[in-house]
Amino acid sequence: MRQELPLNKDGERRIFRRSGYDTKTDAQADLDKVRALLNIAGKEDTEGRRRLGDLLETVGASKDPLPNYEETKRKFATGQSLTEHMTVGEWLELWLAGKKGLRTSGKNRYDTDIRVHLIPRIGHIRLDRLTVAHLDEMFEGIAETNEEIRDGNILRRTALDELKLIPWKGLENRRRRKAIKDTIAAMDPFRRTTGVATQHHIKATLRAALNVAIARGLIVFNAAAHVELEEHRRPKALVWTDERVAEWLRTGVKPSPVMVWTPEQAGEYLDFLVDRKERLYGLYHVITFRGLRRGESCGLRRTDRNRAAKTLTVATQLVQDGWEVIENAPKTDSGERVIDLDEYTDEILDDQAAQQDAERLAYGEAWIDSGRMFTMPDGSFIHPGWLTDQFERLVELSGLPPIRLHDLRHVAASLMLAAGVDIKIVSETLGHSESRITRDIYQSVMPKAAREAAEATLAMVPRAARHPEPEPTAPALEGVEQTAVDRLIAQIMAAAEQDGRPVEEVARMALAHVSGRAVEPVADTDGHATGTQEDAKIIAFRPRRVPA
Repeated sequence: MRQELPLNKDGERRIFRRSGYDTKTDAQADLDKVRALLNIAGKEDTEGRRRLGDLLETVGASKDPLPNYEETKRKFATGQSLTEHMTVGEWLELWLAGKKGLRTSGKNRYDTDIRVHLIPRIGHIRLDRLTVAHLDEMFEGIAETNEEIRDGNILRRTALDELKLIPWKGLENRRRRKAIKDTIAAMDPFRRTTGVATQHHIKATLRAALNVAIARGLIVFNAAAHVELEEHRRPKALVWTDERVAEWLRTGVKPSPVMVWTPEQAGEYLDFLVDRKERLYGLYHVITFRGLRRGESCGLRRTDRNRAAKTLTVATQLVQDGWEVIENAPKTDSGERVIDLDEYTDEILDDQAAQQDAERLAYGEAWIDSGRMFTMPDGSFIHPGWLTDQFERLVELSGLPPIRLHDLRHVAASLMLAAGVDIKIVSETLGHSESRITRDIYQSVMPKAAREAAEATLAMVPRAARHPEPEPTAPALEGVEQTAVDRLIAQIMAAAEQDGRPVEEVARMALAHVSGRAVEPVADTDGHATGTQEDAKIIAFRPRRVPA
């Protein structure tokens, strides 16, 4: 079979030749394919026909099969090279370089997916030849690597434990210790496995890149859209109830990766910080009650506080890149927000500012003016990684059940929700992009709210017959009723002390006042809110302030 091709760029003639056909019919079929490929470009399109001639010349020299007509037509129409084929790795690097609007943390996450997982495993495959089978094989390889990592970690941990048991003294013991140390040195270091959540992110990264490739006409099929992975479920946030604390003390195992302190536990932690005169008390207070992210609290600037309006503007954050710290915009557009402050938190921030002024004077010329609201003693910014380590150490010293620093943000959300704050306001305070995210994360945090909703639903239906009323018994004060009485007693004693009158006299006045009007029932709550959803208000939670 023989077909003359368009002249090359130097004006030289060239011919496509191929032999070895069994029949004339087979040869004619290939000749028709060659002519169809050449006719993709119009007769007047000299440059286009030359490009098609280059393609056929390359195929003829390599003796590869003839190119697919539809694929060649698509590449020709989008101006792609017909003789060079982009690999998955080349495209991923080109795609990431074109992502101009990404925040640093997002770009680093994409880069990790591409550099650590995608390019090593599928980077060599032609972009237009990538299939679902290739991706299934990639994720199977990740699973096998995970098993190898787990086995290696177990061996290393076993060797380290054995080393701890060998005494230092004695020639034989020293030899054994040296042998085990040599063995440990030859082992891989402890490594993290690639979990289900990370695998889903890898898939999402590849899918996004391939969607852009489709939009540019490089491919027509997105293989990543058809890969099935193990379902990833976000861990539910659970409250540290007495039962869960007792089980944790017994086993040392957290019920969930995401745990939330009760209001009492949160108050105990804040009081612990006050007792030890923790210099960063204000930072932990703001996270606990207003739900800032770690990087947002480290990134707060003094100028972000409006004293007159009693607000904080979250406009920047400090994020880790390795161990390096980069200043960046908040995690999402909705993360840039203005947060209202209560009077007590405003006072706490006044104390923090006064402390910082004192430290500035003490350091003199050595003071580093980072402009941050919360700083190290010398004025430098707080490293987010250091803050996480510091928080975990303080929690351990407090004796409270463990939570992560990020879980203080969950504490803030649960307090607001338990106090009846509208879900939209909670979402805006936390900086979530939509209230659905807030609801999905925290719907199980306060089961008491769900019980109250169930009781309210039941009360909506009038019934002629009710359960038999219990026999009257001596009145008992329990739960919230007892709490209310305790508060009343405390108020009576405080009033008596302030006015200089006997406690009995003030108590009689209070009883006379109560007997003169109907007593309003006290709502059964967790101690966070009073009233209905419409008129709900947060009960002041006022831990002791750090002494000056």
